[in-house]
Amino acid sequence: MTSTSTTTEQIPVRVFGGPTALFEYGGLRFLTDPTFDPPREYHVPGGRLTKVAPSSAAPGDLGRIDVVLLSHDEHPDNLDDSGRALLADVPLTLTTLGGGQRLGDGAKGLADWESIELDRPGGGTITVTGVPAIHGPGTREEVEPITGQVVGFVLTGAGLPTIYVSGDNASLDLVEQIAERFDPVDTAILFAGAPRFTILFDNALIVLDSAQAAEAVKILGTRRVVPVHYDGWAHFTEGRDDLVAAFTAAGLVDRLDFGDLG
Repeated sequence: MTSTSTTTEQIPVRVFGGPTALFEYGGLRFLTDPTFDPPREYHVPGGRLTKVAPSSAAPGDLGRIDVVLLSHDEHPDNLDDSGRALLADVPLTLTTLGGGQRLGDGAKGLADWESIELDRPGGGTITVTGVPAIHGPGTREEVEPITGQVVGFVLTGAGLPTIYVSGDNASLDLVEQIAERFDPVDTAILFAGAPRFTILFDNALIVLDSAQAAEAVKILGTRRVVPVHYDGWAHFTEGRDDLVAAFTAAGLVDRLDFGDLG
């Protein structure tokens, strides 16, 4: 599959901290991984996650949300209590196959390369394709029993730019598979932050680090990257300065866009 984008239009992306971003595409408003709780600790199997900074907006500030693109529902740094409450007011949540079953009404799980057509206001459709992601090093068989399923998304439509939302993906091999099917990607919303845990995979990366995010941009041929999932949580080991340094070293800093904050 090859993208047929015929526009250089730049879709504004609002970022709120952590993995949460909002963009309008083809007349529909999409929100990624909603996390709006105040700073706090979450107890998770084997340890805890600590949110250290508030989101830059509250759910009530967002206006209408048509679709949530949820990389996975099992970790509070991707879907927290406030985010779960928000889902009740959103017509459609696209997520993993397991998440679609757990979240119930209004949620649909997408398998790898499975697409759904969404009606655009005023006519036409948007295609959202579920794309593979792995939340850690190794194969799915090795990783998913520990960190669970994750899904990414590619959005396409006639006369619209192609957008890739990576979700909590750590595999550049999967990025190459996505690039083979969707070329070029106009905007990539890449989850980064280089999260690591000493108790998981011998402290190996479970999502891309900054250098890998730059490599993903090369692979995808993307014109613009909006990084998310690099601030607001204690387990992110690389932040904005690391991203700028890595993209500068790769000669790609002109493609780096931190979005409209809040």
